[in-house]
Amino acid sequence: MTQELTTSLPTEPVRPSESPGWWRDAVIYQVYVRSFADSDGDGIGDLRGVRERLPHLAGLGVDAVWLTPFYASPQADGGYDVADYRTVDPLFGTLGDADDLVRTAHELGLRVIVDVVPNHSSDQHPWFREALADRPGGAARTRYHFRRGRGVHGELPPNDWESVFGGPAWTRTTDPDGTPGEWYLHLFAPEQPDLNWDSSEVRAEFDSVLRFWLDLGVDGFRIDVAHGMVKAAGLPDIGRTEQAKLIGSQVLPFFDQDGVHEIHRSWRRLLDSYPGDRIGVAEAWAPTSERLALYVRPDELHQAFNFQFLKCPWDAAAMRQVIDESLAATGSVGAPTTWVLSNHDVVRHTTRYADGGPGRGLARARAAALLTLALPGSSYLYQGEELGLPEVTDLPDELRQDPAFFRTSADGQDGQDGQDGFRDGCRVPLPWTRSGDSYGFGPGGSWLPQPDAWSGLSVEAQTGDPGSTLELYRGALALRRELPGLGDGPMSWLQAPAGVLALSRPGLVCTLNTLAEEVELPVPGRALLSSAPLSYGAGTVRIPPDSCAWWAI
Repeated sequence: MTQELTTSLPTEPVRPSESPGWWRDAVIYQVYVRSFADSDGDGIGDLRGVRERLPHLAGLGVDAVWLTPFYASPQADGGYDVADYRTVDPLFGTLGDADDLVRTAHELGLRVIVDVVPNHSSDQHPWFREALADRPGGAARTRYHFRRGRGVHGELPPNDWESVFGGPAWTRTTDPDGTPGEWYLHLFAPEQPDLNWDSSEVRAEFDSVLRFWLDLGVDGFRIDVAHGMVKAAGLPDIGRTEQAKLIGSQVLPFFDQDGVHEIHRSWRRLLDSYPGDRIGVAEAWAPTSERLALYVRPDELHQAFNFQFLKCPWDAAAMRQVIDESLAATGSVGAPTTWVLSNHDVVRHTTRYADGGPGRGLARARAAALLTLALPGSSYLYQGEELGLPEVTDLPDELRQDPAFFRTSADGQDGQDGQDGFRDGCRVPLPWTRSGDSYGFGPGGSWLPQPDAWSGLSVEAQTGDPGSTLELYRGALALRRELPGLGDGPMSWLQAPAGVLALSRPGLVCTLNTLAEEVELPVPGRALLSSAPLSYGAGTVRIPPDSCAWWAI
């Protein structure tokens, strides 16, 4: 954590044109670095590969790119176990590659957001190695959560907390003399010990880490587990099992504690000290929209992911309720709402929505994209959703790398007390071309196998096809930039039949049919874009099932 940046930086780095509050209606594209593009043929995506493919994102019409962790890491959890926050892992390139990527993105008008992982480090981080070598109560151990165990000989964990990945959230150490020692806390994998944010040293270190990357030119941070850094005093028991199922439904002693907001306020002051509207984005699980809004008060972070919307079923009434609650909560603190359908931790929405029969998953995903991009606020796209990629559900067990898969399998819980362990299915590398051993992902295959059907879903195959999902996204994002009524601003609901949502933005109407049959409505205006072909009667339009359309008014 002490290595200094060795690449030289200009005194006036190139930046996208200044737009105060750009983040309020930005469309931000998530790049899962190891699965986006591989430049060196090792089968794993890297920063140079991302840089070479940035024109695709600029042409798609997004405003910013969010990069998952590329820091030095043993890769026990896909890079979310960081051993050095100031270096690039050789797997992904060099600091020079990171510098080049940021500069190229800015030249293309794209901002760059990087992950920061403050809740835990890697067990290979120098701090944790020092802690293991230190005595109980020693200064090096105060940076983490070390505790004596319960039981006559300290043989039981200090409390009943469970790891999000399954099993206990505690692992016992071995003292230098070979005898069993204290336990340390890890809310995720044992290779990810939780940092102790009561330590002023931890707080000062992360201030320094943020400044390091801001000085390189990044435009902000997506804060991993932004709800997790502060633990309840005394680390009290929860009193029940299957605690992962409680996340996002109630305040827990280890998640969504009020003390996290002091940290985010201090980071907001740090971000505001830099030019160019640098932003902080919270990955925060909160039990209500109102508690989530606390993370985006005027003196805290700029955005928080709206997981309530992501989890919403394909049901018009449920969608409307989540949208109303989200807008009311963030509006109460003057913040924009974010909308997201997929990310690197959940089943792709093309597959989640596929419970209505063959083809309906993709139809619903296309419709959901238009609804999402019509809503007030900022939208996040997960790589590959613009291609309509489905979840890969048949990966062989021996190829999986999700730590939750091995953890839950090993303790026989089948995922019942933690994550399901199948996150690899949404992380399969992207197809860029119709042919090749990795469909253009890289010259040396891909770290997870791509289905044969992905040839027809590749960027090359879909480009220029007016009926493709890729061209639907390109069209929607172009209109979003052209129409002043989209993005941040007012919205109102219009009368519509059951199962149909109709909303009005300045100059635009969006109609969504969630039903299994077509719906006939009065023509709302001039058709701009539709996720499925429309047909017309005398002054009416027949909107196909599971489809969405935009209308100019």
